[in-house]
Amino acid sequence: MRRKLEAAIAGAAIGLIAAAGGAGAQTLAPNQTAAFAFGKPFIFTYMENYDCVEQPTDDLNFNKVPAESDPAELQIPICQVADAPPRDPTGAKIEQTDKLYVLAPMFNHNGVKDTNPNDAIACNNTNNPYNDPNENPGENPNLPVTLCGADLGNALISLFGTIPEAFKQNPAVPVQCPAPGDPPGSCTMHASRLDLGPALNLLTKGEVPADTNIFTPTPNHSHVINTDAFQRRPVWWQVVTELVTNEADWPTADGGGITSVKALRAAQKAGGVIGDVPTNFFLFFGSQPVRKAKN
Repeated sequence: MRRKLEAAIAGAAIGLIAAAGGAGAQTLAPNQTAAFAFGKPFIFTYMENYDCVEQPTDDLNFNKVPAESDPAELQIPICQVADAPPRDPTGAKIEQTDKLYVLAPMFNHNGVKDTNPNDAIACNNTNNPYNDPNENPGENPNLPVTLCGADLGNALISLFGTIPEAFKQNPAVPVQCPAPGDPPGSCTMHASRLDLGPALNLLTKGEVPADTNIFTPTPNHSHVINTDAFQRRPVWWQVVTELVTNEADWPTADGGGITSVKALRAAQKAGGVIGDVPTNFFLFFGSQPVRKAKN
């Protein structure tokens, strides 16, 4: 019954997408996002919520207490970029897990720097109760706060001299998450925020301390996979972050830029992408190509 339901949802979505005219005008079900693979538009159908894996001896909140002895650590999802767990949510070795390459636009459109801190993703788009004093009135000062709004903008400007499109309230390039009409920092069945502390430590060559949680709204991004073109069955995918620094490499609705893993590897070799940055962030979905409408 479940597989029949999945096939029905996916089939209906494909029909809507084909009728709408391809990747540039996709109509998606609420539990779907757009994607690319093999130079073609794909769709992902999510069948469960995300998971951010933590091992018993991990210390993802950097309080020098391993997770196995720190119950509070496990009550706060810590989806950490630059963390590579040895196993996925099924318990399988991470080397066996399919990879979802998440492309983040770490550039400014047409090279125009943005130094207005208010252009960063607003706090009211973070879906994060830890920023709401009415929900957490200070009884636990250790609850992490999401860096958002002007605070996020100022932090990015101090580190990079600009606010990249990945963290803008209104990105100037097309992205697949958020979906059209949805607020920045959102994407179906995704975490609404990530811990970028370890990744920023690497990017800034130690300027940001390694043992620091820096939670931000989930950046604006697009997706690329390299797998069976007819994989309807949902599986767990490990998110691997790709920081696109060359706008010419950014994927476009007409199939230009990075729309395949082959193109991703070429862009990395040419210096236009920083990656592959692993995460402990996993998504559960099935994938299949968008079919063209028959004439």
